Amino acid sequence: MVTRTRFNEQLGELYDSLVEMGRVVEAAINDATKALVEQDVELAKKAIVADDIIDEMEREIERLCLKIILRQQPVAGDLRLVSAVMKIITDLERIGDHAADISEFTVYLSEKEYIRKMVIIPKMAEETMRMLNMAIDSFIKKDLELANAVIAHDDVVDALFLEAKERLIAAIKEDVGKNTEQAMDFIMIAKYFERIGDHATNIAEWVVFSLTGVHKDGKVT
Repeated sequence: MVTRTRFNEQLGELYDSLVEMGRVVEAAINDATKALVEQDVELAKKAIVADDIIDEMEREIERLCLKIILRQQPVAGDLRLVSAVMKIITDLERIGDHAADISEFTVYLSEKEYIRKMVIIPKMAEETMRMLNMAIDSFIKKDLELANAVIAHDDVVDALFLEAKERLIAAIKEDVGKNTEQAMDFIMIAKYFERIGDHATNIAEWVVFSLTGVHKDGKVT
């Protein structure tokens, strides 16, 4: 009984740590997006610094997962849960990387006038943040329906990416000499947001695995 009580305490710590990591990642995306739109270099640098914090949070949670596995030797559903957390934090860490990547572009572009008003890319950011929030909520609430909704929503972000890319390619065609470099930079930024959506989808898929024992890649436990 004492062992199970301690195990439950460690699971609670794991949940709390994952939620906090998700909060920091969401804040980094929000800061990166606002910095990009407003050409705010200081805010962009804040998002870049957050990447180191996120990396350390990943390492701490990974250590806790390994401690639980080695000392408690969880089986069945408990083992799936801990395994899913280890996968989820990897995706959260990569989202933090992308927020930093976007912010590095912001710093580079800070003294240049944008060739187009920001419309689609902020919308992509909004949708990816929504997906991430839903994915974390689905884990906390053990909500299979919500996790599947995140997976389905990835199509929305993909469609926005294609629209952003088409608009930027049109800008290149309008004036190759003036618009090409910046348009290519914005295509890369849009691609980073599209990848954030992919990672939010991955998180939701690992939530499904933790609840059902089945992963889309065919993993069954």
